[in-house]
Amino acid sequence: MYFALDLTSSLLGRGEKGASEKAGASLGAKAPREQEPAPAMNVALPTLMFLPGLALGSFLNVVAARVPRHESIARPGSHCMTCGHAIAWYDNIPLVSYIVLRGRCRNCGSSIGLRYPAVELGTALLVSGCAWKFGLHLEALLAVFFCAVLVAISAADLEHRIVPNVIVLPAAVVVLGAQTALHFSVEWTIAAFAASGFLLLTALLYRGGMGMGDIKLAFLLGAMLGRTVAVALAAGMVSALVPSIWLFIRHGSKARKMKIPFAPFLALGAVVALFVGKPLLDAYLSLF
Repeated sequence: MYFALDLTSSLLGRGEKGASEKAGASLGAKAPREQEPAPAMNVALPTLMFLPGLALGSFLNVVAARVPRHESIARPGSHCMTCGHAIAWYDNIPLVSYIVLRGRCRNCGSSIGLRYPAVELGTALLVSGCAWKFGLHLEALLAVFFCAVLVAISAADLEHRIVPNVIVLPAAVVVLGAQTALHFSVEWTIAAFAASGFLLLTALLYRGGMGMGDIKLAFLLGAMLGRTVAVALAAGMVSALVPSIWLFIRHGSKARKMKIPFAPFLALGAVVALFVGKPLLDAYLSLF
């Protein structure tokens, strides 16, 4: 990830301000509408969506664990990955069961990874955040779907070092179609191909820096975020520098041969862009 800063600067160069303004005028793109609910709704709706978000996170744990193994997400039911014992409903309550069981299987006592409660809590917070930002609108539903896909892909990449095609490709098609339907414009298509093309060029120039899964994920990001995908890519690359620097300090030159899953950092950048991408991009362009 040592190349991230140079690439970020090339992506967000001096010519981007004019290009962004011209693109908005020529494409006729409408920025995603952000609902302005009543003050009570600002708290009530996100709070109400927290519990469904936990349930969605529990499902995403199943997806992240089974899809990379080419297993069914429907059968068999939830079970311990170590002993195979079926998990009772009262041991399968999102977040609560992990705390009650102290992170261990009731049957065999094996440790349950922190990934499970982290995915559940993270998904719940993202769902609540989407409800807070977009309110009661179809954009909130699309944002929840987008965030759920990001969570599932991130968990799968962290654990299995793979971005499953069966998740990212259908999601990209759905998001591109939905964004085009909600805000008719070619911006989403252009951004999708630009983002994936940028990472493809990066992969060709810096061999071994990233995989094709990251390139497909960039297509999804562009389809959802439009021009603010630049913020997502920049934030993702900058955040990826943190573990890269830590590995370099600890292992020296050997760190160059160590691979870091890049999808979680792209996902982090995408979340940043989804919630605050436009003001960040405007603030950057105002400097020139």
